[in-house]
Amino acid sequence: MNFEQPAPAYAKVKAFLKDGLATAKWPPGALMPSEAELVNRFEVSRMTVNRAMRELQSEGLLQRIQGVGTFAAQPYRASSTLTIRDLHTEIAERGRKHHVEVQFVREEKVGAGMAQRLGLPMGSRVFHSLIVHFEDGLALLCEDRYVNPAAAPDYLGVDFNQITPTQYLLSVAPLWEAQYSIEASKPTAKEARLLGIDPQEPCLVIVRRTESQGAPVTLARLVHPGTRYTLEGSFKP
Repeated sequence: MNFEQPAPAYAKVKAFLKDGLATAKWPPGALMPSEAELVNRFEVSRMTVNRAMRELQSEGLLQRIQGVGTFAAQPYRASSTLTIRDLHTEIAERGRKHHVEVQFVREEKVGAGMAQRLGLPMGSRVFHSLIVHFEDGLALLCEDRYVNPAAAPDYLGVDFNQITPTQYLLSVAPLWEAQYSIEASKPTAKEARLLGIDPQEPCLVIVRRTESQGAPVTLARLVHPGTRYTLEGSFKP
């Protein structure tokens, strides 16, 4: 008699996640269930869940960011190396004039979603700034940034008309590590208004999370109008 062997526990977890990805239950960029959630759902060990996720990651279906979470992978993802450069420096090198309009700089408490992405406990105190950057009077960047107060305790008191957030944070929290995503996307209605563009205009959207010595520093959404900005860097296949 031929008896079919039951599927290993990790394979069941892997199949569940793979089916959900295939049916767009978790579209590209979506936050996936945590290891703890999957451990409880399937009543298996964390090691079993970790193996399933590692195999899906190796197949290019998941992106795992330490301290942030696991996300459904974007299609056609390429590994790359980009240097974090300050926009003021870029504009000055072109011989142009840079200025900003600070919409707000304030203290907030983060909800579950943002806390998980930033790598802080829910309800943590964070600093939040919204700043629009201009080159010769033309809006070039809408910068929506969350900052860990432990990494930059004086952030609220900085005059961002004199120094950019990037310049300041690099000075107080050096030795950064960064994870980022880049995509072409439409701006939100508010971003379009602040940038002075049509809401249907495609933008270059960079979401970047940085750490210093293992501690989270900042999570920023950087929105550039596609017709006004070119991203340059070095890429490795």
